[in-house]
Amino acid sequence: MTMPSNPTAPRALEGVLVLDLSRILAGPTATQLLGDLGATVIKIENPITGGDDTRRWGPPYAETKDGQSDLSAYFMAANRNKFSVAADLSTPEGQELVKQIAAQAQIVIENYKPRGLKKYGLDYAALSEINPSLVYCSISGFGQTGPNRERPGYDLMAQGFGGIMSITGDPDGAPMKVGVGIADVMCGMYATVGMLAALRHAEATGEGQQIDLALVDSQMAWLVNEGTNYLTSGKTPKRRGNGHPNIAPYNVFATKDGHIILAVGNDTQFQSFCRAFNCSDLAVDPRFATNPLRLENRVALETAVSETIGAHSSQETLAMLQAQGVPCGPINTVEEALTSPQAIERGAVVKVSAEATSAGTVNLLGNPLKFSKTPIQYVKAPPKFGEDTENVFDLLSQQMSQSQSQ
Repeated sequence: MTMPSNPTAPRALEGVLVLDLSRILAGPTATQLLGDLGATVIKIENPITGGDDTRRWGPPYAETKDGQSDLSAYFMAANRNKFSVAADLSTPEGQELVKQIAAQAQIVIENYKPRGLKKYGLDYAALSEINPSLVYCSISGFGQTGPNRERPGYDLMAQGFGGIMSITGDPDGAPMKVGVGIADVMCGMYATVGMLAALRHAEATGEGQQIDLALVDSQMAWLVNEGTNYLTSGKTPKRRGNGHPNIAPYNVFATKDGHIILAVGNDTQFQSFCRAFNCSDLAVDPRFATNPLRLENRVALETAVSETIGAHSSQETLAMLQAQGVPCGPINTVEEALTSPQAIERGAVVKVSAEATSAGTVNLLGNPLKFSKTPIQYVKAPPKFGEDTENVFDLLSQQMSQSQSQ
């Protein structure tokens, strides 16, 4: 576990102000990443509802000094490096505050229903009148257009509509979602890329723009090879459990005492697998000579591989495969993954100072980006609801001074 790195180091997005009108996971994932990169992120939260919905998506919660924790683990996963400001957008006061922030901001992100902010005078058309260079990212379930645009969007619904659930799970079982909110997370990643691209354009031309991004659109975009398999062949992809649609043997296999992953990606690696277990019969079997043939004879191949691996322990199997350079690996629990020497060396978990908590710190998942000149900084723990409301104008003043000095 690592502590934050040198806080005096330069940050890639220093001087960029982000107005965050998003909640749940997709938008907050994007703005947390922008905050990690050095942007000042002001998160607007509704005082009527007690803020971001995920503050109440627990347990578990971080234990706080006042005993009134709104820091659920879910909320903390996507809300570090942000300032929390309470503002009711349905009131003139709340609307005016948001407009004052937007006037100075480079980026606004929101995930209301399409046109949901128009009635408050906070849609792109209204805010771009105040700030023509504004990058305005709108995230919704189905986008700003199309027959489903009015439908609400949650990660599970996006996974179901967008096809990923139909190819996830046991071949004979029910459709299965991915274990985390991957549609939300990937949508947040697309949002980040889009906002940074639009920001570069705005800085070069002074011209802002609106980004229309849908959970379902982004989910279908990362169907990758399975989506293209369908477009190329016309055949609907099927669930294969842990198997791969295009290469074999590439699956989870049982050992004498557990399971391991075998990921043979080419013919040379298959021959290396055969050498690892002295399987001369498999090495010369014409059914398995090439990857297309192994796919055609997948059942026979995986039966033979299962029998071979099943005669050994997990440790023995991995050692023999690694000795021959065959891609393979264990199936770690979350605990095993996050406490592994590799995770520790790479800073997968970070300890961040958090004055509101009883422990004085919180443990969070680290950002995977490693910059040689502008390192990621963990300068602010996920905030308590509205903790920065009284200081918001000081933040804006500091931001203005910072922008003028650059």
